[in-house]
Order: sequence, then structure tokens, then C-alpha cells
Amino acid sequence: MSNETLIRPAEARDLPAVVALVAALAEFEKLPGPDADALARMTSDFARGRFSLLVAESDHVVNAYALYFFTYSTFRALPSLYLEDLFVHPTARGHKIGERLMRRLADEAVRNGCGRFEWTVLDWNVRAQKFYLSLGAELLAEWRTCRVDGDALTRLAARAT
Repeated sequence: MSNETLIRPAEARDLPAVVALVAALAEFEKLPGPDADALARMTSDFARGRFSLLVAESDHVVNAYALYFFTYSTFRALPSLYLEDLFVHPTARGHKIGERLMRRLADEAVRNGCGRFEWTVLDWNVRAQKFYLSLGAELLAEWRTCRVDGDALTRLAARAT
């Protein structure tokens, strides 16, 4: 990998590489990776503006990504930037790519008038926690992520009135 890594907004042509990185992230997290139709859904959602995406590119290879979108804080009455994923391929680590992505995201949040920049981190990923703390992040131990998915989501939606 060269010393020159470009951080840039993603283009549709980057999505196959991003899906491959998502699969690598899933493997790291010991979770099921993207299914066979993931690229088509991601391409459609990207075109519709459902999320924003930064990529890091070295030697014409996309080796990292940050997928984010905007939410809204009612308590602050301001938008928030929510980072869904940040992943740097293991072969590209050690070159401050993750830090550069986080700084770009913070800049994006400030430029969009956000009151917050938020994300989650796995409790066992101590390396990532230390990294985030080094950037000035606060780990909010009192908050828990809630999720309804799959059949449970379908059942909950079936009761909508």
C-alpha cells in the first residue's frame, strides 16, 4: 500500500468494494455477512440518498469505508450524524485511515449543524473503544441498543393500526 490514501465521498462504482468490506467486517464481528442481493439493495438505497458513504482508496483499491446518515435529537433540537459502520481492512491498518475518516465525519457533522456525532461499539472491541476514546469520544455505559428485526419485526408491524 502506498503512503497516499485518498479519503473521498463514494461513488456508485465503489459499492462492490464496499460490500466486500462489509463482508470482512461481518467476519471480524462473527456475524452473518451480506446476502447475495445486498449489492443491489445498497446500490438502490445509495442512489435514493438513504445513506452517505466515505471511502479510503490507496493504489486504486478501496480499503476502508464509513457509512453514515443523519438523525435528529429532540432534546437538542438539532440534527445528529450517526455512523453506522467504520471499517478499515486489516491490510490497511496502521496508516491513520480510521482517524482520518473520523475527522472527516466530525467535519461533516459540524458543517451540517449537528449537535452530535454518534455510533456504537461492541463491548468486546477494546481496541476500537481505546481508539474512540483517544479521539475524545465518551462511552455511554448507561445506554443500551434495542433492536427488532426479522420475524419479530414482521409480527410487530402486523399489529399496526
